[in-house]
Parts: sequence; C-alpha cells; structure tokens
Amino acid sequence: MRRRHLLLAAFVIVVGGGLWLSPRAHVAGQSLPTKISDKDFWGMIVGLSEPAGYFRSDNLISNEMAFQHVIPELQKTQRRGAYVGVGPDQNFTYITAMRPKMAFIIDIRRQNMLLHLMYKALVEMSTDRADFLSRLFSRSRPAGLAADATAQTLLDAFQAVNADDMLQQRNLRAIFDHLERTHGFPLTDADENSIKFVYSSFYLGGPDLRYSFPRSDFAGPQWFPTYAELMVQTDLRGENHSYIASAKNFGVLQEYERNNLIVPLVGDFGGDHAIRAVGQYLKDHDATVTAFYTSNVEQYLFQGDPWKKFFANVGTLPLDEHSTFIRAYFSRMGYRFQTSGPGLQSSTLLQPIRGLVNAFNRGEIHTYYDVVSRSK
Repeated sequence: MRRRHLLLAAFVIVVGGGLWLSPRAHVAGQSLPTKISDKDFWGMIVGLSEPAGYFRSDNLISNEMAFQHVIPELQKTQRRGAYVGVGPDQNFTYITAMRPKMAFIIDIRRQNMLLHLMYKALVEMSTDRADFLSRLFSRSRPAGLAADATAQTLLDAFQAVNADDMLQQRNLRAIFDHLERTHGFPLTDADENSIKFVYSSFYLGGPDLRYSFPRSDFAGPQWFPTYAELMVQTDLRGENHSYIASAKNFGVLQEYERNNLIVPLVGDFGGDHAIRAVGQYLKDHDATVTAFYTSNVEQYLFQGDPWKKFFANVGTLPLDEHSTFIRAYFSRMGYRFQTSGPGLQSSTLLQPIRGLVNAFNRGEIHTYYDVVSRSK
C-alpha cells in the first residue's frame, strides 16, 4: 500500500477565529522564498488545494495560438511578484518570459496538477531541451542537434523519429521514482494511473498531440493546434518566447522547477478556498499578484453564478496597479475582436485586475461580455 496524502488537518492553523491552511506559519513582511523544501511544497499542494471538480476535456496542451502576442506588453510592467495561472504548459512560457518570483497553477482538475508534476520530473531530469523532448515523447534523441537549435529544428527532428515503447516504460518508471523517491511526494495509485494516461497521450500523440487526446466523450476540433505548432508561435514582432525556444528559456524553467517555485494546485475559480488561500500566503510574504492568466475559464463561470464568487475571490488577492488579467477569448463566442493574424480562432486580452474588481463591486458586471468588452 502506497503512502496516502498528508492529512489536511496537519496544516490547519487558527487565525483570528478562522481557519487558514498553510504549511508555513505567519511571516509578515518576509519576501517570497527563493527555494521551497519538498516537504513544504507538497504541504502547499495539500493545504492550499480544494477537492477536484469536473471538466469535459483533458486539456493536455493549450488551444490558444495567440497566447504569446501579449508578452512584450506584460514584460514592460512585470514586478517580480507572483504569477497565478490555469491549465497546462502555456504557463511555462508566461513564467519564463515574465520571471515572477513564484507561480501558482490553479485548475479544477486534479489531473492538471499531476500533469504539472509529470512535467516537473521531466524538466528536472533533462540535461537540455532535446533530452526533455526525448523524454516527453518517448522518442530517441536525434543526432546532430546543436545547443542553439531553434524550436522548429528540434520539433522537426523529433517528427522523424518513431515512438519507442521500451523507452516509454523506462521513462515512466523514472518519473515515478523521481517524484516519489527523490522528492518524497506520496502519490496514490489513482494519481499514478492519471499520470500514466497523460504520459501515454504524449507518447502516442508526439509533437502532433492536440488539446485533448481523443476520447469517446471529447476529441476536440481539428483546428486545435498541435504541441509543435504552439511551441513555434511568436509575439507580433516575431520573437518566440516559448520555454523550449532557447537553451536560456529552458534553463530558467529548470531553475523554477528545481527550486519548487511552480506550485500546481487543485482549485475551482468559483470555489471557497484555493484562490483565497493563495492570496493569504502572498499577503503573509508581503507579495502581490503580478499576473493572473485565466485562459477562457470565465466563459464557463458565466454559465451560472460562480463568476460572482470568482471576482469576490480575486478581490481578496494582494494587488497593485500593475496586476493584470491575461485571458483568451474565442471569436466563436459572438463578441468580435480583430484577430492578430489569419486563421486565428482566439485573441489574448489584457485587463488591469483592480479595475475589473472595482467594476464588479460597483455592480457594473453582469455578463461575460461586460468582462471582455473592458479588455484590450
């Protein structure tokens, strides 16, 4: 029997008559850590998370082609605070471009948290970008790849290599060994099975993997970009900021992962705990939210009343005048933004967080279009 999750009660601290779940005591005025121990990292995952919820697709990679377009603007105002995001590895590109001191990835699916732990193991174990892609896709490393090879060159090379079943099995054992033995994370049997599914999707899909690996409930449209297509996208000036665009970018990501500074959590944007718990952690470390990447989650929140709880949750975060929402908006939703290029299905929008929270508090937000129409 494998070790089970650490007891949530171990992290409950009574503060002012309420409950605060955190692996750390109050440290007001202290800056964010430059490194987090494995014990505290896992404690944060347990203590700051909520019970998992349902989403219709696996969301193994992004489906947003324009997500890099806003990076130059974000880099102008990045304040080395904390980054909050949702979803899979597009967060790595934002993190390596903006260089926050710390990052939290909050997603309603436990599978997304486990996907990030899989990435963590692969990034930490890899010697360079080519080694990482070899491990990610279970394909032998092509010969002759230069250290300064472009992302396009790397991915073209791996397209020509067949997946290797024995390599997949060996890599999967290495992932579990790294997470459970090296780091000491107590994964359950269900966690392992979820990681096995995710890893097998990358093995079978390779660089052509799309947003949701084909399943009976949701296969996803063919206009969804592949992993390879996403990794070679650029901003509007033609610069690729992806985490495998350069050895430097990948090295930055490795530093974050090896210092346990990208913390994946299970949480509902319209829930009662995760966002507020992250906010309390940041307040206790005298830190603010630099950016909050929401993808298009708000679109789903506005299908009922959870959007109200979401904006109330965001209002508890430590913010300043530079705190910015990053959101994806798909043109099929009806409100038209001029796309930044031919064939694009979505736009990436920016909005000051304080301004939207203030509008919400004044009763000016009623629909999803009230939100996106205030974006740029």
